[in-house]
Amino acid sequence: MAKGVDVAETRERHRQRRLKRILIALSPFVIWWWYRYLSGNPIEFGLPPISEDLAIWMPGLILVALIGVVLIGPMLGNGRSPHVLYAPDQIDVGFDDVKGIGPVVEEVRHTLQVFLDHRKFADRMGGRPRRGVLFEGPPGTGKTHVAKAMAKEAGVPFLFVSSTAFQSMWYGMTGRKIRSYFRALRKAARREGGAIGFIEEIDAIGAKRGGMSGASAMTSEGMEIHPSISEGVGGVVNELLIQMQSFDEPDRPTRLANWLIGRANRFLPDDRHLRTRPAPSVNILLIAATNRADQLDPALLRPGRFDRILHFGVPSRSGRMDLIDYFLDKKAHDPSLDDPKPRQDLASSTMGYTPAYLERLFDEALLVALKDGRDALTMPDLRVARLEVEIGLGQPTDYPDHERIAIATHEAGHATIAWLVGEDIHLDILTIIKRRDALGLLGHSDQEERFLRSKSEILSRIQISLGGMVAEELFFGESGTGPAGDLLAATNSAVEMVGSLGLGDSLVSFRALENNPFSGNLAAKVLGDKSSREAVDDILVAQKLEVTRLMSANLHIVEALRDALIDREELIDDEIEDVIKAAEAKRTLPQVLVEPDANLP
Repeated sequence: MAKGVDVAETRERHRQRRLKRILIALSPFVIWWWYRYLSGNPIEFGLPPISEDLAIWMPGLILVALIGVVLIGPMLGNGRSPHVLYAPDQIDVGFDDVKGIGPVVEEVRHTLQVFLDHRKFADRMGGRPRRGVLFEGPPGTGKTHVAKAMAKEAGVPFLFVSSTAFQSMWYGMTGRKIRSYFRALRKAARREGGAIGFIEEIDAIGAKRGGMSGASAMTSEGMEIHPSISEGVGGVVNELLIQMQSFDEPDRPTRLANWLIGRANRFLPDDRHLRTRPAPSVNILLIAATNRADQLDPALLRPGRFDRILHFGVPSRSGRMDLIDYFLDKKAHDPSLDDPKPRQDLASSTMGYTPAYLERLFDEALLVALKDGRDALTMPDLRVARLEVEIGLGQPTDYPDHERIAIATHEAGHATIAWLVGEDIHLDILTIIKRRDALGLLGHSDQEERFLRSKSEILSRIQISLGGMVAEELFFGESGTGPAGDLLAATNSAVEMVGSLGLGDSLVSFRALENNPFSGNLAAKVLGDKSSREAVDDILVAQKLEVTRLMSANLHIVEALRDALIDREELIDDEIEDVIKAAEAKRTLPQVLVEPDANLP
C-alpha cells in the first residue's frame, strides 16, 4: 500500500517543530553553561549540601510524601485513559498476514488509503473522511487482527482499549476515562499526523439506552416512579456520543489564542475585529469491534460516528484454503501436507471454522505430535486434534461385552446408512471411544461446501440419524437408550421441514410467531399443534421404514463395520471406506462349488 503523503508531511512538519522547540528551550542553558566555563567558574554536578536541621526533618518529610502518594495517587489515576499505546514498529501484523476474509480486506485498504490522504479527499474532492468504522462479526474472525494491520501499514500510533477498562466503581469516572482516551487520541494524531483508536467489545459501553423494566418505586404520596439510567448505561453512551463529535476540538494553543483575540475584540469596533483561529483538523480513525451489533445504540451507527459497518463472517472454502496455507507455512509439518490434496480435504472438512479456530487446530495438532515424540504435525494429528477440539478427549472405557457390541452395532448402522444415501458425504471418523457424553460417534462432512439443502438431502440426514436405532432393532430385536440424541436431531430436522421450510403438508411458517415473546421456540410451536405434530411423526416413521429396508439389504456392511470397531475401536477416513469395500467385495465373490469325489464313499 502506498503511504499517504498527507500523513507523512504532517509527521515531518511536527518533527521539525519539536526539534526547533528543543533547540530554543536548551539555548539559554547552553549559553549560560559556556559563560560559566569561559569565566573560570564551571558548573559542578552533585548533591546540594544538607544542613543538620534539614537532615533531622528529612525522614518525616519523606514519610509524609509517601503517605500522600499512596492516598492521592490512586484517586488521580482513576481518571486516566486505560488504553495501551502501540508504536507502528511494535506491531508485527501487516496486510500480508490477513487471510481468509476476502472483500473485507479491499474495503479496509480503501478506508486506510483515504485516512492517509485525508487532505486530498477533503480539500480537493470535497468529501468527508470516515472517522469511525465498526467491525462486527462472530468471535475469532480477525477483527482485532485487521485493526492492528491497519495501524502497521499506516505507520501511525495504535491506541488499543477494552471497553471494560473504562468501567469504574466511582461515580463519573467512566465518563472521565472516556474523555481521557479521546484526548490521548487527539494528542497522538496531532503529534504523528494521524492515529488509529481501537475499542474492543464496544457493546459493553455502547448498549441501547432505555428504561429499566421492573425497577420502580413508590413515593410517599403513592406515585410510581422509575429510576433514570442516565447515570449508568445511558450516561456512558451519551459521553461516548459526545466524544465522537469532538475530533476537531481546538487544542490548547488555539483556545488560548482565541481567548486573547476575543478579549482584544471587546475593545475594537465590529468592522475591525480580529479573526479567530479555526480548529485544526485532526486525522483520527476510530475502529470498534463487537459480535453483538444489534445491541448497540442506534445513535452510534448514524453517519458522522460509525460511518461504515464491515461484517467479518466465517471464511469460505477458498478463504480457509488461504488460511491453511498460511498457518502450515509457519508450523513444522510432515512433507506429505505440502501436497494440495490433503490441504483441500482439510479445507472442505472445516466449514464454519474461524481463523482463530483454525490456528488453534494447528496448535493442538502440534501438541499431539509432541506428545507422540515427534517434532512435526501430520494429517492424522490434525484429525485427532479436530476431535479433541470439537468433541473432547477420548476416555477409554471398559464396556461390558454386550454393551460394546451394542455400541459398535449402533455406530455401524449410522455409517452404513450414510454410505448408502449420502452421495455427497465424506465419512471422517467412526469410533466407539467415549468422548464427553457420546459413547460413540460417526463424524461426516460434505464433499463440497454447501449453503442450501434440498428436501431429499434433509431426509437423508434424518435417515442417517435413525440408522443406529434400526441397526439395534434388526440385530437385537429392540433398541435401548442409545438413540435418544439421534431422535432429537431427527425430530429437529423434521420440525424445520414442517414448521419453517414448507416441506411438509402445509406452507405455513411458524417463524411468523417469533416476534411474540410468549410463543416459545419453533419445536414448541410445531409440536404443540396437533396436525403439525402428526406431520412430523409421519416423516419420521416413513424414514425409519426406508432405513429398515435399506439396512436389511445391506446387513453385511453393518457386520463388517461392527467387527472392525470391536477390534480397533476407531476407524478414520479411508479406513471406513476400506472396510465397506472389503465387505462388498467379499459378498460378490463367486461361490466355488466342490463336486464330491466319486471314489469316496
